[in-house]
Amino acid sequence: MTKPAAPRPLTDDALSALLGGQQFGTLASVRSSGHPHLTTMMYSWDPEERTVRFSTTADRVKVGHLRRNPRAALHVQGGNVWSFAVAEGDAEVSERTAVPGDEVGRELLGMIPEAARPQDEAAFLEQLVAEGRVVVRLKVDRLYGTALDVEG
Repeated sequence: MTKPAAPRPLTDDALSALLGGQQFGTLASVRSSGHPHLTTMMYSWDPEERTVRFSTTADRVKVGHLRRNPRAALHVQGGNVWSFAVAEGDAEVSERTAVPGDEVGRELLGMIPEAARPQDEAAFLEQLVAEGRVVVRLKVDRLYGTALDVEG
């Protein structure tokens, strides 16, 4: 009888590669009740800074949660249902982008892959201001995750 496959922990490099290879994950913030608040988010991973960046609007529930309690985690699915990465740390929320092309607006623009950048950057930066966009920066102090190598 063969021993059933067991999950194997992923190395820091493998976890970073998994984060860098995906665009969407589930962000967990903490409600005032202590319960988790989960939301699907598009993100940008900077492995050198160990920072996950999210674009959102200042009026979102998660922004209020993170301003009150910065502890957060991002769960990212791997290539199959048996692999995942979690990035934990404290999040900071920027001020709203207030003037097209300001520092926050440029940071938001920089989160978009070069191939997907808008042709009219000025219009895009104006749109960010109109939407009240902010950057959430999750400063990662712990990465963990596993993979389960199974056939089928």
